[in-house]
This record gives sequence, structure tokens and C-alpha cells, in this order.
Amino acid sequence: MNNTIGGALLREMFLTGAALLDKNKALIDSLNVFPVPDGDTGTNMHMTMQGAVKEIREVKSENVADVAAAASLGSLKGARGNSGVILSQILRGFSRALAGAEEMDAALLAQALKTGTEAAYKAVMKPKEGTMLTVSRMIGEAVEKAAEEGANVYKLIDLIIESGEAALRITPDLLPVLKEAGVVDSGGKGLVTIFRGFKMAIDGEEIEDYVDDYAAGASVEDNASFEDLEDIKFGYCTEFFIIHLDESFTEADLDRLRDKLMKIGDSVVIAHDADFVKVHVHSNCPGKILQLALRLGEVDRIKIENMREQNREILETLKKNEKESAMVAVSSGDGIEEVFTSLGVAASVQGGQTMNPSIETIGHAIKKANARNVFVLPNNSNIILAAQQAAELSDRNVIVIPTKAMVQGVAAAIAFDPDAAPEDNEAAMKEAFANVVSGSVTYAVRDTHVNGNDIHEGNIIGLMNGAIEEVGESVETVSLALVDRMVAEKSEDAIITVFYGSDVAEETANAFAEAVSEKYPDAECMVQRGGQPLYYYYISVE
Repeated sequence: MNNTIGGALLREMFLTGAALLDKNKALIDSLNVFPVPDGDTGTNMHMTMQGAVKEIREVKSENVADVAAAASLGSLKGARGNSGVILSQILRGFSRALAGAEEMDAALLAQALKTGTEAAYKAVMKPKEGTMLTVSRMIGEAVEKAAEEGANVYKLIDLIIESGEAALRITPDLLPVLKEAGVVDSGGKGLVTIFRGFKMAIDGEEIEDYVDDYAAGASVEDNASFEDLEDIKFGYCTEFFIIHLDESFTEADLDRLRDKLMKIGDSVVIAHDADFVKVHVHSNCPGKILQLALRLGEVDRIKIENMREQNREILETLKKNEKESAMVAVSSGDGIEEVFTSLGVAASVQGGQTMNPSIETIGHAIKKANARNVFVLPNNSNIILAAQQAAELSDRNVIVIPTKAMVQGVAAAIAFDPDAAPEDNEAAMKEAFANVVSGSVTYAVRDTHVNGNDIHEGNIIGLMNGAIEEVGESVETVSLALVDRMVAEKSEDAIITVFYGSDVAEETANAFAEAVSEKYPDAECMVQRGGQPLYYYYISVE
């Protein structure tokens, strides 16, 4: 295999990337966290890529420069929405780096990705990290480093997917609204999907055989709340081209247009090609936007959408789908969150020890649950007061079930009946979690003396119902001793559930559960991935 990519293969890469995006556009749409007309990221990126495909199919040349130039021109012509314009700029920078090239080697690919990212950042007036810009930048940085170390172009294609997925995983940490909605950035997901199509073209894989394993599980309405829908500052999404630019037109004119648009709107993205400009902006005065654009040339293909009207429709859907009762749970760890979701929890809040969510965050989750009666499981003693304050501020009937541990929350959620009266649910959930002996295993972060125990930094400590009961050097020894105490509180035929944390291997957790089962053969012992930080195990005995 040659260590370069030619025009024919690059054409196939673009076509396959566009086809894979088409297949997954609904999934990508479902990741949007704000329901506006141009918020259908997957659809917008798909239509943008269709513009690129149309131009690429007209190219007869077999060099990469011409294929990339066609992709750039077509994507800009077909760009739709914020994400589409940003994608077109990534492809524009990509094309510029390949200008004059017949084939693309590792160094040229790295430069193309870098130039694409730079063009995209420049097009966005106020770039935000945690978006597709971040994903593009992190891919470019990883590929550039690998190219400098001697990786060939095909290894770089593999690295694009690897680094892109890694970048996607951290987008919720960079953009709080993503973490609150429990999704990764939709534009970044779309970009990685296109690049995955590149790799499939190189590997000769069929689009029909590919199944994306990301379970979004959320629609636009799921991610919306009444608060979101009623808080749109700018009501009109306006998109258009400026063509037949004035003979005196300069880049300075474009900068002045950007500045003016930022003063009367947001989500401003302006992309300039040789003989036209693509504009995207949210504002309350689309007519004024067009008047400003007319100073630079003629406006063409104008699209104005009323975002408030679409939100009224979504709001009506939310009201129609309002449930009688629902649960909100604070969870620490993706595994525990999955458990809560499987038990019917409508909205989860990331939190726990050392990461207590705010009243506002809990309040947003209460709104998102979209029910007349909302049961909140704080699952930590430090979060109960915040949950109670959020309940007082809510216009819903909010019942805080004062769970102090994740395992208590799980027990309470199991007892929840969506069809039961609120007072019956409250009684059943409180009774269920009160029947649980909760345990956790972690490590000491400082020297201290508690409950008759001399504790040194780094010691393994076991807590039962919030009190330190076991101290030692070994996670397994402390954990087994803690289970002994917990079983003594209940009985030897109890149900024992172990949630293992992010720092514990599945094999280690299974070995621990087997040791517990051998010691208590009459008990039912189950082990599940919790994914929680800081704590090796959460344990329940009931």
C-alpha cells in the first residue's frame, strides 16, 4: 500500500463520510440540547455535505487539490445552520492546505486538518470550547504530533477516529449544558462521523454494516425544558448569501459586518469564499441584517425562520406529554446513572461527594422531568438541603426523599410506582431506602482520628451508614470486613449489591463478589459497574 492518498480515494472518502453522516443524522440531531430551528445539527451537517458531494461528482480530476476544492465550494454553497457553516470552513481550510497537490501524504494531511481548524475558529466570532471546534482542534493536534513522529497517512486516519472519540468524551466537561443533558456535542459527533466514513472508505467497509454504538436516548423535546423554551433572546434565524460583491469589497468590510451583527444578534458565523459570503445569525431584526448585507453586494437564497414559533410547538408537545409523577436522581458515575435510567428516573444530575450540584442545577432537572409530581433523590447528606431549596422554588409538587447514599437512592427508585398517588409513593420509597444498610470503600486523604480509629493518609477506609467502621491497607480486606459488619446488621440470607468504581477493574470486582458469596452462601450477591470516582465500592445490604 502506498503511503499517500490520491484524488480518487479522497473522492471516495468524502462520499462515504457524507453517506455515513446521512445514516446517522437522526442520532446526531437527538444530541441537541437547545430546541431551535437550526438546532438539528445532524440534518444541517448532512445537507452541507450533500452540497460538497454534488460538486465532487462533477470533478473529473484525479488530484487531491481539485477534489478538496470541490468539497470546499460545495459545502459552503450548501451550508445550513451554525454547524454546517463551521463544517464548510473546516473543509475550506483543508482545501487550502492541499492547493496544487496531486497526492496527500501524512505531513499534508496533518497540515490540512490544522488549517481547517484555524479557518473554523476564525469564522466564529466567539468560539466556545466543548463544541465541534474543540473536537477538530484536538484531532489536528494529535495528528500533527504523530506525523512529526513518523506515522504514515493511514495510521493518521486511525488516529483521527481515536482522538476524535477522546475529544467527544470530554465535551461535557467543557460545556456544562452538555453534562446537564447527558450528551456529547452534536457537531463534534457529526464531524467524527464524517471522518469515520473516511476510514471506512480506506478499509473497504460497507456503510450498511456500520452501527453506531452511541445510545443517545434523547429527543429535542427530552432535552428541552419549559425554562429553555421561554428564554430565547433572539427570535429569528437568518441565513443568506452575499453575491456579486462590490468592487471595493475587502476583508475589513467583512470584519465590520461581523462587529455590527454581534451587537444586534448572536450565533454569528460568516464565511467568505472567492466571490461570495455566507452569513448565519440569530437576531430580532432580520430586515436590518439584510440591509447591512446589501452594502456589500446582492443578497441571495434568503432563509428566515421564526425560532419562537417552533418553540411554541415544542412547548405544546411538552405540556401534552406531561407525566403525573417522575423521579430525579443525583448520580455519581455513568454506571449508576444507567441503573437509575433503567429504573425510570426521568432526569439525572451528576453529583455526590466533593461534587455537590447547585440548587439551580437540581431545579433544571425538576423542570426537565416534565411531571406534576417530582420525587428527588439527593443520595448524599450534603445535597439534601439544596434539593429541598430547589423544591421550594419549583412550581411543581416536589417531594424530596432524603436518601444519603447512592444505594439508598437505588432502593427508593425500585419502590417507585408511576401510577401510584404521591403520598403512597413517598411512603413506599422512604420505607424502601430505610431498609438498606449502605456501605462505601474509599481512601483517606489526610491523617486523623475518628470513631476510635487512627487513620493515616492513604489508608483504605470502610464506611457503614456514613460512619467510618473499618481502616486498613488493602481494599479487599477492608471491603470484606465492612460486608461482615453490614450483614450482621441484617441477616446472612440478605441481598448484597456491589457497585464498583472507575478505579476498579471488572475482574477485581467479580473476584470480590465471589469471595463474599463463598463466605455467605445463603446471600444473593450481585455486582454492577457504578463508574463512580473516589470510591472503590458502593455496597448495599438489604
